Amino acid sequence: MVDVLIIGSGGAGLSAALAAKQAGASVVVAGKSYPTNSQTSMAQGGINAALGNATCDDIALHIADTLKSGHGLGSEVMVERMCNDALRTIAWLDSIGVPFSRLDNNKTGTKSIAQRQMGGARAKRACYAQDYTGLKILHTLYDTSLKEEIDFLDEYYLLNLVTKEGMVKGATFLQMRTGEVIQIDAKSVIIATGGYGSIYHGFTTNAYGATGDGIAAALRAGGSISDMEFIQFHPTALKHSGILISESARGEGGYLVNSDGERFIDELKPRDEVARAIFIQLQEGKEVFLDVRHLGTEKLMELLPQEMALCKLHEQVDPATELIPIKPVAHYTMGGIDVDTALEVNGIKGCFAVGECSNAKVHGANRLGGNSLLEITAFGKFAGENAAKYALNADSKTAQTAQLEKDKRFIQGIYERENVLNFYTYREELGRRFYQDVGIIRHNASLSRILDAAVAMQTALCKMGIEDKSRTHNTNLTDFLEFSNALLLAPAIISSAIARDESRGAHFKEGFEAENDEKFKKHIVIQWNKEATV
Repeated sequence: MVDVLIIGSGGAGLSAALAAKQAGASVVVAGKSYPTNSQTSMAQGGINAALGNATCDDIALHIADTLKSGHGLGSEVMVERMCNDALRTIAWLDSIGVPFSRLDNNKTGTKSIAQRQMGGARAKRACYAQDYTGLKILHTLYDTSLKEEIDFLDEYYLLNLVTKEGMVKGATFLQMRTGEVIQIDAKSVIIATGGYGSIYHGFTTNAYGATGDGIAAALRAGGSISDMEFIQFHPTALKHSGILISESARGEGGYLVNSDGERFIDELKPRDEVARAIFIQLQEGKEVFLDVRHLGTEKLMELLPQEMALCKLHEQVDPATELIPIKPVAHYTMGGIDVDTALEVNGIKGCFAVGECSNAKVHGANRLGGNSLLEITAFGKFAGENAAKYALNADSKTAQTAQLEKDKRFIQGIYERENVLNFYTYREELGRRFYQDVGIIRHNASLSRILDAAVAMQTALCKMGIEDKSRTHNTNLTDFLEFSNALLLAPAIISSAIARDESRGAHFKEGFEAENDEKFKKHIVIQWNKEATV
């Protein structure tokens, strides 16, 4: 039995693994993909810390900006913990070799870490590595994990948590290479499986696999989920592909212009405001562009080389000489597994959740740009430490195999099921309908219609199956499991949006355009087979 089982091998999972290993725990990291393929690599712009290297800044200002961005739903306790730990987190990342960009501003020859401004921040606070920040952090964490001889189980798809009397005892997985269903026993578990942004299939910056697998598993096991209605739309994705163009492009001085050549919004306002402004321009029949031509080729290649390459590859435009056509798409999910101040899942003892799958109440109704990388590293270490402490006194008796046998029958049933309806068609429809009806501007009537459609899809799921009956490397099977999890979460997202008759942060509803603190300065919490509570 392992001390700490970490499910998910992105930045949050790797940070947790290193902290748990340092605390003396035995650690296993299981992920459905490979660590360097995680969503962390998509966080291009930077990681926040009030270092004050570029402009005057302090921790109190970082806390204030984060709480303001969250529109009253951020926990002061958790926000203060994260922001206070930011300087130590950057120092730790620097010490293990993250190649941050540097400022040549010291006569002694030392170069402090460069920082840029992100939307909603009142200072240049985001430490960056060109526009590859998340990728560089991810690779460095993985390299360090290999040096520490942490055990990795790649291509292990999470099926369910194993629990006994409200305590976690491990988890079951589909071993994707062999098709075998297995159980891993553990004294404690950390869920670090990412968000649910790819429910907006075709209209998101997220990879296809961001389907909320860990959130769905926690919900089935008796955990609570909360704030599922808050989905952040990134203002600048490439028009035709949905590929992310980092906020760093605006932080370095890029403009937003419409097809009439007009700048229509302060580019460094919070993401919810900028995304809505762009969406309104598009509704009025205008095109919207990101303009960085005035920055010049040399500066663009120094600071934004990835954005340059992406624009040339996916839009066939050269940002140094041409406008970049953009649109807002789903980017980040603020809701997730409801956790306490120790990041322990409410409803499941010994189970912790961290990163985008976790609602630690630091982002509230709208995440501040640059805080996602900070959360996964600072809170990743915190979760690892807490899980290791829990494991010290946890019962080492292994769990029964009832869940394992149930999941074996479930997988076998999918193979034997007649494939009457093509779930890929429904996945496309769900993504399109979510972008249209659970998008940047919402309406109760359309929310009610898509809720009916999602419930109908759930009912039809028993008629959906897989064409590929092979046991090894069956991506048709894992696609089906991911769609099933997304479909499980869909009504929770929609119902929460219907219940919140106000506009707050990323949730904007016509007819209820103002914030209503009296009724809705609260979290909407959902449990399995129970009504939502506010």
